[in-house]
Amino acid sequence: MSSTIKYKDYIGSVEYSAEDKVFFGKIEFINDVVTFEGTTVEELEQAFQDSVDDYLEMCREIGKEPDKAFKGTFNIRMQPELHKEAARLSIVQGKNLNQLVVEAVSQYVHHAYQHKQHA
Repeated sequence: MSSTIKYKDYIGSVEYSAEDKVFFGKIEFINDVVTFEGTTVEELEQAFQDSVDDYLEMCREIGKEPDKAFKGTFNIRMQPELHKEAARLSIVQGKNLNQLVVEAVSQYVHHAYQHKQHA
């Protein structure tokens, strides 16, 4: 089972170890590996918040940017038929495939955030 928690615009991945009877996770999208754990949901949430606060304080003290930088490029893997249809659609719309994918992802992300705000 995997899930996420949020605090101060940071996301923590969360998993459960039945063997150890502990929730554990790490802060995602930062420049270092910072983990946290707890035996209850409350302990886990507090450990995550403490880890975020401690990490941000350490970064501030040493003058380090905490957030992972994104280059804006990544590889996409999809079914060949979907790739073909996307390429065809991009030509029909007078765009290149990259423009079509950026537009689609942008619309998806915008819709997801709009849906989240109304939930």
